[in-house]
Amino acid sequence: MKAFGELTKGIIKENPVFVMALGLCPLLATSTSVNNAIGMGAAATFVLLCSNIIISLIKNFIPDKIRIPCYILVIASFVTIVDMVMHAYVPQLHKNLGIFIPLIVVNCIILGRAEAFAGKHNVGKSILDAIGMGVGFTLAIILIATIREFLGTGKILEIPILPTSYKPMIVAILPPGAFFTIGLLMGLINMMKNKKQKSGA
Repeated sequence: MKAFGELTKGIIKENPVFVMALGLCPLLATSTSVNNAIGMGAAATFVLLCSNIIISLIKNFIPDKIRIPCYILVIASFVTIVDMVMHAYVPQLHKNLGIFIPLIVVNCIILGRAEAFAGKHNVGKSILDAIGMGVGFTLAIILIATIREFLGTGKILEIPILPTSYKPMIVAILPPGAFFTIGLLMGLINMMKNKKQKSGA
């Protein structure tokens, strides 16, 4: 039950996007389509999982003074792997995500979990934390991308949903649309949390 709590906290209670508001830069920039969102979510989750495992294994051998540079080096190694694999096997997605793949190195979620969790806990807990946070980030970016792609193009996963007579809300897939979407979702989630707390009281 405790392990289940570690796994789900990143999805609900401590969602990195809607609760902690971390990693918003790549999320806002790459959530113009569901395909891009899935790619970014998968890449970030892979890096988070692998870096959490390695950092948890070597944490006792890293001098405190060079802790952060060592964490960044580990994260950068896995980002390089992701970048090369995506470039080789999904070149169009790699092109769409562009600079935001290398920028995973400095993603606040990944470095934050390395510092706050993997550097202080065993491998098992670090794996559960990474999966929970990675899935939470991926679900958040897919939700935002689904709304933006639907309103901005009338499609989801590039499949037409609305009739051809629909006039797309172009602003939805522009930068302001990203801020409006995530702001409204955060407001809705906070409203639901407040109602739950009041009903519980």
